[in-house]
Amino acid sequence: MEKIKNILDKIIEKFCIAIMGIMTLLVTWQVITRYFFNNPSIVTEQTSQYLFVWLVMYGSAYVFGKREHMQISFIRDLASPSIRKIIDIIQEIIITIFVITVMIYGGYFTSLRQMGQVDAALQIPMGVVYSAIPISGIFIIFYAILNITKIAKRD
Repeated sequence: MEKIKNILDKIIEKFCIAIMGIMTLLVTWQVITRYFFNNPSIVTEQTSQYLFVWLVMYGSAYVFGKREHMQISFIRDLASPSIRKIIDIIQEIIITIFVITVMIYGGYFTSLRQMGQVDAALQIPMGVVYSAIPISGIFIIFYAILNITKIAKRD
């Protein structure tokens, strides 16, 4: 399972790097067309906005997998190691429940509903943009399962 995690990490990592590079080019072109030619490109603006949404969703899944996400650990740090283990597992379960209900279930049906709505500038279904929510949710569930097994095995 650790091997799959490493492969998934690399894929998400490369994907986020590519998105960031493309966004940099698009925003640079947007600035050039806006200020030098006085004719802003709507396509680059919309594309960079949608890519930013994807970057945030996939980047958050990646950070969750690395367990480098923000958490308030004041109470957890006061507890004994055995209680910390229980708190960590409960935290992962709560996150998993949220991700399944909101990101995967809600995101899936939102994406489906939005497939009929087409973006005016790019002429792509809005459901494609929203698809980042359930897909990143699936990644987070995988990472949560892996995290729970790691937490359960540690002393």
